[in-house]
Amino acid sequence: MTDLRNAEQENLQDEENAQYLTFELAGEDYGVDILRVQEIRGWDTVTRIPNSPSYVKGVLNLRGAIVPIFDLRERFGLSFQEYTKDTVVIVLRINSHTEMRIMGVIVDAVSDVLNANNEGLVSAPDFGGQVSTEFIAGLVSAGDKMVMLLDVDKLLSQDQGSDAELAVAS
Repeated sequence: MTDLRNAEQENLQDEENAQYLTFELAGEDYGVDILRVQEIRGWDTVTRIPNSPSYVKGVLNLRGAIVPIFDLRERFGLSFQEYTKDTVVIVLRINSHTEMRIMGVIVDAVSDVLNANNEGLVSAPDFGGQVSTEFIAGLVSAGDKMVMLLDVDKLLSQDQGSDAELAVAS
């Protein structure tokens, strides 16, 4: 009986806590739900797709699956930085309408796994129409810094339907 109560309490705690893989882009900290991360790979060259947006770097063959690769720096309008030994590709599972898709994002470096209590999550502030926060699912404090938690579904499926996205998807 005690074991059942302990298991119920652990399940309740799991629902109240979440884990995020944190990474760096241009000196800022970002995070994605760790349950969406399929794998983390070092940067490797990709096959370029003609007529795709500049942030779509190409595709990668990942154990027989063709995976589109996006540069998050460019997706966010940040300046391009040469890829280094710390540059990695985070392969994510994305919900795209009715199907699950696999996509990779290039980031400057992976930082850590952040355990966050859902009570500590705050929504992105409203900056008015000047600043878009549509890709930010929330913010969480991690020590002395803030981590922006990304809504990867919105971030990577916004352009769906464009010719370049269709070329990458097929």
